[in-house]
Amino acid sequence: MRNEFILELLDSRLNVFLQLVEQCPPDKRRVIPNGFKNHLHWHVGHVLTVTEFHVFTLSNQPTFLPERYQSLFAYGTKPADWQEEPPAWDDLIAELGAQAVLIRETLKDRLDEPVPENFLKAQTIGELIVSTELHMLDHVGFVNAMLKALQAS
Repeated sequence: MRNEFILELLDSRLNVFLQLVEQCPPDKRRVIPNGFKNHLHWHVGHVLTVTEFHVFTLSNQPTFLPERYQSLFAYGTKPADWQEEPPAWDDLIAELGAQAVLIRETLKDRLDEPVPENFLKAQTIGELIVSTELHMLDHVGFVNAMLKALQAS
C-alpha cells in the first residue's frame, strides 16, 4: 500500500469525524443518550488518545499527550468513572488536528518500518496507522448514532 494513500486516508477520515462531532450543539456534548455509555466529548478524547496509542506507543515512538488522558479516554474508560474534569472540547479538537500533522511529518517516510509484536497484529507503522483509521471509522458510526439519539430526545 502506498504511503501517501495511507496518510491521505487518515486525513480524510479525521475530517469526516471532525465534521460530524462539530454538528453537536455545545450543550449536548456531555449528554449521554439512552443506550450509550459515553458522550461525544469522550469520543473526541478517545479517538485522540487511542490514535496516539496505536500509532506512537505501539511503534515505540515518543508520545505527546498528557498522561491523564489515559485515565479519561483509553479503552475501557467512561465519563461515569472520571475523577477529574476532562480537557476542553476545543483543546481536544485542536490536538486531533495537530496529531494528524505530527503523524504525517514524523512518520511519512517510515510507514514500512517494522513494529514490535502487538495486540493489533500490525507489522509496520503503516499498518498501525490503518488500524487507527478503522478505529476512527467505528467512532464515526457511534457519533452518527448518538447525534440521531440526541436529536430525538
